[in-house]
Amino acid sequence: MFALWIGVTVVLLGAAVWYLLLATEGVYLGKRVVIALYDLYARRYDRLKQFDQEWELQTLAVPLAKALSAVPKPLILDVATGTGRLPNLLECVPHFKGQVIGLDYSWQMLRVAAEKLGASRRVTLIHQDATCLPFADESFDAVVCLEALEFLPDQAAALAEIVRVARPGAPILLTNRRGFYARLLRGRVQPSQEFAIALIETYGLEQVEIEEWQLEYDLIWATKGGTPGAEARPSDWRAILCCPRCGEVGFQVEAAQGLCCVHCGKALAFRQGILSYAAAQNER
Repeated sequence: MFALWIGVTVVLLGAAVWYLLLATEGVYLGKRVVIALYDLYARRYDRLKQFDQEWELQTLAVPLAKALSAVPKPLILDVATGTGRLPNLLECVPHFKGQVIGLDYSWQMLRVAAEKLGASRRVTLIHQDATCLPFADESFDAVVCLEALEFLPDQAAALAEIVRVARPGAPILLTNRRGFYARLLRGRVQPSQEFAIALIETYGLEQVEIEEWQLEYDLIWATKGGTPGAEARPSDWRAILCCPRCGEVGFQVEAAQGLCCVHCGKALAFRQGILSYAAAQNER
């Protein structure tokens, strides 16, 4: 009998570990655990996910570039960019001349992204929390967040930030989980039709369309409401970056390849090809 109880206990503990750390990627254990798991698996992440680059090029990057074809040198924000999946795909789209900001809170995932992207002048990687985007209102021509919303600690805050930094008329591309693993994420995922309604009613998005994409994900295409303004668009992403100290917008390049706030002189450093914004914010 004692051996039976030991066996049952081991099975239950194994099931709990599988559920809390693997199936739901630590989301019920808090943000620190989620980030620690992504840091741990960063080097194996792409291999574990088994991305089909050609298929994703045709289903993600090409349609997004087409939606922005009328915008000269569009500025795109990829929230929770991970290993730089979308920026890497957009680099492969012929005639795409835009800039991409890839933002993530896992330093190790960004390190992998930096290595993959090399010295690309069209992609900038920023270490920062998705629920506090460090950019001015209505700054981006498109905002994307793939396979991440269900693992963010505050989904509502992240969605509000995504909508805030998108320009009126900008496409917003999201994913919504479905299938077996979606049912395990109780309170974190809702059916795609309900999610689409929430995007319209809560966040004011328009032209919301659901597209079957992967076995476990739907793509959600939407547009931020409003009419694009006639004012000049910033030609450089540094012009829309908010200072973590004074809150003002605008940085200039320093000689040491860092950035300096044009208002208060706050310095931001690049480390391993990544803008270390979160660390600078914590120094306040």
